[in-house]
Amino acid sequence: MRILVTNCNTTEAMTEEIVRGARRASAPGTTVTGLTPDWGPESAEGWLDSHLSAAAVLDALRRHEEPYDAVVMAGFGEHGREGARELVDAPVVDITEAAAHLACLLGRRYGVVTTLDRARGQIEDSLHTAGVAAHCAAVVGTGLGVLELADEERTAAAFLRAAERVRDAGAEVLVLGCAGMTGLDRTVGEVARRLGLPVVDGVAAAVRLAESLVALGLTTSRAGGYARPLPKRRVWSAPYG
Repeated sequence: MRILVTNCNTTEAMTEEIVRGARRASAPGTTVTGLTPDWGPESAEGWLDSHLSAAAVLDALRRHEEPYDAVVMAGFGEHGREGARELVDAPVVDITEAAAHLACLLGRRYGVVTTLDRARGQIEDSLHTAGVAAHCAAVVGTGLGVLELADEERTAAAFLRAAERVRDAGAEVLVLGCAGMTGLDRTVGEVARRLGLPVVDGVAAAVRLAESLVALGLTTSRAGGYARPLPKRRVWSAPYG
């Protein structure tokens, strides 16, 4: 089985970290390949970045030539999910809704710990569109930017503070609200132990759900909203070279 994981930003180091997390979660026999867009923001933090990221990821998917059986979109709360489902024939699993769906199986209410508070609106909208917002107790930011997560000590303290706020809001399950958090194993493990709550990593959740869809022979329905794009002239990115 071949899974293609799309990073929502142009930072190669983050793509590599996400791919490592995806591989740890994948079943034996599954190969995971990362896809970094050639253009767009170096980190997606806000509406403008998100829309640019969506167009860049769709462009990268359009031009990707290596075969794959499923796509995992590793951008928490970022746009592009619905467009990707129209564009490609393989099943497309977004880490935002994958994490939320699994969290709903583990507790009555879940909460999201993300990076900056400015991402809350996008995440809430994405959860609403996916039909799982009613079970979300809170979305809380750590106050750290995506590219600041590499500072493990600072991230651990900020993550714990945000996780406590999510728990106090009524969450019974924690969800990692950024693909860049997939490598924070020690921090996440310590928070889970101290708060006594399960923690769902969206990258791992999406990989496992993607594997399940492929194994069951299921893919995106074309009977309605995710029908193939209408044939028309479309101008994509300028030619490279």
